[in-house]
Amino acid sequence: MPEGPEIRRAADRLERALKGQSAEAVFFAFEHLKPFERQLGGQRVESVETRGKGLLIHFENRLSIYSYNQLYGRWFVRPAHSYPRTGRQLRLAIHNAHKSALLYSASDIDVLTPGQIALHPFLSRLGPDVVSAETGVVLKQIREPRFARRQLGALLLDQHFLAGVGNYLRSEILFVSGLHPRLRPSDCSPEQLEALAEAATTLARRSYRHNGVTCDLRIARELKAAGQPRSRYRHWVFSRTGRPCRQCGTPVLLTTVASRRLNYCPVCQPQQA
Repeated sequence: MPEGPEIRRAADRLERALKGQSAEAVFFAFEHLKPFERQLGGQRVESVETRGKGLLIHFENRLSIYSYNQLYGRWFVRPAHSYPRTGRQLRLAIHNAHKSALLYSASDIDVLTPGQIALHPFLSRLGPDVVSAETGVVLKQIREPRFARRQLGALLLDQHFLAGVGNYLRSEILFVSGLHPRLRPSDCSPEQLEALAEAATTLARRSYRHNGVTCDLRIARELKAAGQPRSRYRHWVFSRTGRPCRQCGTPVLLTTVASRRLNYCPVCQPQQA
């Protein structure tokens, strides 16, 4: 599933193609959204916003298209009215004079007013956006009493805690902050909580700026120059089960937390805080 950095990168592509341009035509695959095709046709796109894994395309008439890609949704930006060769189903299309923005396979799409956005059951309850929030804001969220007794491995997947964190960022954030996935915020020192907040924002922004790379950039560059494939240099621990930890050499372990795989180093991330 795309995580916050991937959604923000998709939003950047959409914004370059759509912002400031009038939509010549809008297509929705879902019947309940068909009436909005006429309401949005001819309207100028004002901006493209991300909130965690959710995306909002704002139009000048104050209507916004909301989408959540879930596991299979994918955006394409193409020359106007051209379509990729794909077996995916087209769910949404926005065409202007120069470009077409095409969303395939996603099922969570809606058109919302500002008031509906404010009351939306998912958007209104999101935690700080891990890609864009300041570290101090993230730290304040981590210190919230309502999260104190939840294990970090599960808590980091809760979008009400930090918006935009998914499976790979979770493993990477915990490794860089030196925290075991079974620890809770209440088990950690103030310095460890600060390290968690710093790792969350630093790694999310690194992934956003460097196309999904969360490993130390010097290490990644060296491995890439040596001919290693992207899968070998992209991450610190995620998807590196059995391979040596980049810091201590101990084999990286695989576990399951919140029904999803998680990688960690048992030496660099001891279970005792």
